[in-house]
Amino acid sequence: MARTNPFQFIQQVRAETAKVVWPSRREVLLTSVMVFVLSFLAAVFFFFVDFIIRNGLDGFLLLAN
Repeated sequence: MARTNPFQFIQQVRAETAKVVWPSRREVLLTSVMVFVLSFLAAVFFFFVDFIIRNGLDGFLLLAN
């Protein structure tokens, strides 16, 4: 692999950084809200799945005892 000197490296980094398209404030806000909403929905879903499985196992163990 060819080695580049530090000056060329800095120039290449600046050129690549200039190509980056940063999200707008609105896009960041919307995606952040979506992450929180979907995380909350996943937490509620797994709470109910855990609740159903726990009660089912408790009932089964009471019958088996």
